[in-house]
Amino acid sequence: MKNRENEVTKKYIKDIKSADVWSVFKIIADFVKGFDELGDLGPTVTIFGSARTKVDTKYYKEAKKLASLLAERGYNVMTGGGPGIMEAANRGAHEHSVESIGLNIDLPFEQELNPFTTKELTFDYFFSRKVMLVKYSMAYVIFPGGFGTLDELFESLTLVQTKKVTGVKIFVIGTEFFGPLVKFLEDKLLGEGMIDKADMQIIHLTDKFEDVVGEIETSLSHQIQVLEDANLEETSYYKSLSSLRK
Repeated sequence: MKNRENEVTKKYIKDIKSADVWSVFKIIADFVKGFDELGDLGPTVTIFGSARTKVDTKYYKEAKKLASLLAERGYNVMTGGGPGIMEAANRGAHEHSVESIGLNIDLPFEQELNPFTTKELTFDYFFSRKVMLVKYSMAYVIFPGGFGTLDELFESLTLVQTKKVTGVKIFVIGTEFFGPLVKFLEDKLLGEGMIDKADMQIIHLTDKFEDVVGEIETSLSHQIQVLEDANLEETSYYKSLSSLRK
């Protein structure tokens, strides 16, 4: 582990010292790789959560169960590719005939690719990886996690709030875990006028998986209608969405 940490540290030191032009090429390579490999994905749900969650814990089991429910209905499941909640979600999806996607990040600790993916990519940069995690999904599910998970939660909220992405649902799983955070947002951010009341409605805090699946399927129908209104029935994305319509 120590040798691995030293190797990655040296790599980033080298990156810092290298010419900016070379860094730009590496960034472009990250994006090209993601666009090329993920551009043809059908309906996909991204699940975020802690890399440190153990196999025998409540949230690991719940992430696996929810991913399995979504995959059973034909939705691909995408995660950050690591252990913990990410492994649980990929594991639940892996039981079904959908894509179980893991977008890994090169880190000196924690982040080893879990064995339950059918499609995997490794990124050099957090920001390019995060773009891919949100760009190709119709819903984001946030399970309990640490700094990285909270970063992904607030990035997702900002994208929806500013309408940089549309038609995307954000589900926050764990009323006990996230309840105090949501109360803080209501009391401080909303209470002091830093966000609007409508912004709080972006967050769907729940422990009920049937609500998550139902909301996603409602969103699916809405997105299909939007594509039909735009006369995009011949696109591959429309055909992949409509294949799940009941």
